[in-house]
Amino acid sequence: MKILVGIKRVVDFNVRVRVKPDGSGVDTDGAKMSINPFDEIALEEALRLREAGIASEVIVISIGDSSCQQQLRTGLAMGADRAIQVDTDIHLQPLAAARTMLAVIETEQPGLVILGKQAIDDDNNQTGQMLAALWNRPQATFASKVVVAGDTATVTREVDAGLETIEVDLPAVITTDLRLNTPRFVKLPDIMKAKRKPLEVIAFTELAVSNDNNIQIDHYAPPAVREKGIMVDSAAALVTELKSRGLL
Repeated sequence: MKILVGIKRVVDFNVRVRVKPDGSGVDTDGAKMSINPFDEIALEEALRLREAGIASEVIVISIGDSSCQQQLRTGLAMGADRAIQVDTDIHLQPLAAARTMLAVIETEQPGLVILGKQAIDDDNNQTGQMLAALWNRPQATFASKVVVAGDTATVTREVDAGLETIEVDLPAVITTDLRLNTPRFVKLPDIMKAKRKPLEVIAFTELAVSNDNNIQIDHYAPPAVREKGIMVDSAAALVTELKSRGLL
């Protein structure tokens, strides 16, 4: 069984994001870029399934320009067998990204697709669900535990009320939550080996995927500066202040 894992290039979660002075976007000059953390968890889970003998091949795919090859090589260093880059300099919205992945799926015919539940740059949490709908296959989102046996996967999901366990037939789409696993560290020998692993580049235009950008972002702005706190002399003064602010 093949497992296809989607990864996205994002600003590292440890970096303080800066907005460009004109509000046209996020300033990435000099910023450290990494694999989206949820996608890294998805890749780790795919690698563990392969190591358990459940999968025979793990393929990582990313959509973007040549800069995303750095993250694909990191995925190969983690242990993926090969990588696919869909080359485009257009920022694709979730529906177009799902259509693009579907075009690759139709060629690769994986038995399982694992994605991060969302990307930390746009927080859309839509691509996995849209991909499952377009592919007409089951989905299991927000996975905190995955057990694959034969042609089914038993997935424990994190929901508002607690945990929910469902069973889906394969092929299926699974999206990962933070508590599913802890991704492995990449070692120097693995980085060297990754340079010799295959990385296929496919032009976005070759896939004949429609790119309908239904959402237009007009402006970016940093979060509002928090107001300075105040000190009060007594509990009565605190209650009075809270009432004046409409909090009580």
